[in-house]
Amino acid sequence: MDILKKENIIIGAELNSKDEAVEYAGRLLIDSGYVEESYIDLMKEREEVMSTFMGNGLAIPHGVAKSREGNVIKKSGIVVIQVPKGVDFGDGNTAFMVIGIAGKDNEHLDILANIATIFNEEKNVEAMVNAKDADEIYQKFTQSV
Repeated sequence: MDILKKENIIIGAELNSKDEAVEYAGRLLIDSGYVEESYIDLMKEREEVMSTFMGNGLAIPHGVAKSREGNVIKKSGIVVIQVPKGVDFGDGNTAFMVIGIAGKDNEHLDILANIATIFNEEKNVEAMVNAKDADEIYQKFTQSV
């Protein structure tokens, strides 16, 4: 399964707001054929209900539960955006890694579990925030899957 493509790992992004980060992640998911255009609104709706900032410099924007209805999500996928200067996700939380996810059926649970495992390790977070190319980040994700 092609959940993470190397071209969906963005290094050195500069994002000015949580909204911009969510939109950017959503656009990458759309451009890669994972989701329909309407998914961005569902991602924004999720942020209004509850922040997707997870701690350890990580935010995982994704759609609300109803995004799994119909064909809004075409197939499971993730996009990884490194934001070295960080982006404010509200409440004093700064995300240095923004991972947009779309999970078909209940696959998002496995994807989230895998991401949580990786980001549980401080050294993994540091390595990804300081990575100079997509390969370094890609390795982190593929070695622990």
